Amino acid sequence: MGSTVTAGLNSTAQPRRVCILRVRVLRSYSVPCPSATFTVWASAWLHGCAAPDAVIDGLHTWAGLHEVVAVDEATARQLDLPAPDEVPTSVVGMLATARRAGAGVGQLLLPVPGDVRGLPPEGPLAAAALRSGEVAVFTGAELAAVPDTVAEGVLRWTVFASGPLPPAPEPELPDAEHGLRGAVRQAATTLVELDLARHRPGVRAEIAEALELRVRPPWPEGTPPRALRVLEQADEVEAILRAADTDNLGGALSASVAAARSAALRPLFTAVREARRSAVAEAVRALTPRAGRR
Repeated sequence: MGSTVTAGLNSTAQPRRVCILRVRVLRSYSVPCPSATFTVWASAWLHGCAAPDAVIDGLHTWAGLHEVVAVDEATARQLDLPAPDEVPTSVVGMLATARRAGAGVGQLLLPVPGDVRGLPPEGPLAAAALRSGEVAVFTGAELAAVPDTVAEGVLRWTVFASGPLPPAPEPELPDAEHGLRGAVRQAATTLVELDLARHRPGVRAEIAEALELRVRPPWPEGTPPRALRVLEQADEVEAILRAADTDNLGGALSASVAAARSAALRPLFTAVREARRSAVAEAVRALTPRAGRR
């Protein structure tokens, strides 16, 4: 357990209610991306269960500086945020914007080409989210925040207000965990079929190193252990899948076999994404028990 979060909220960002729990943090648990961290901590803050400093501490694991701008001048005027060519605001400014706009809870989306559930099928939001591979969206306000690394140690969040967003329900956590277990077995089989140990003798060390280098931000106490376990399992599966990705095999496979292998791996990557989304959604539900659901 980490230390108790006791920092107060400023006058422009008062909680709607005081959480009955004294918020502490859990450390040394992996998280897939900055948007997952922001989704969970911002949702807790919106319901009075975390201080702004706790949100900032979680995000600082990803980058030392976080900048926030609106996607364009019209959105900047609508949300009272800096335009893209103006001096950015901070994470606290983004939190205040979400509250003013009536945000409820956050949801993590992990779009890839061919799967943009929860986003408009076209337009700047979908394009930015696809480039980033992640986005945090907030119900009620219909806001979306997309992170992008703009310099070493600097993460810029671009905020969109694109109107009502299509639903993107996550699988129930038990179903996602079951799917992930199947992906574990299939990923292990893939390693054997590709004979990676012969083509790349250090592949097991590569997988172990990838897992060792995972970012591990703090999580709010009260995050369900099962959700944390699923996130850990998703990381392990992804590390195996990355090692088995045909793009990394050089001349080990013919073009036709490589294409077939990519097709076989694709649903396994989908299982990883769905498990992560489900785990983050379960954390949000646990930390905002009285919140409405999308």
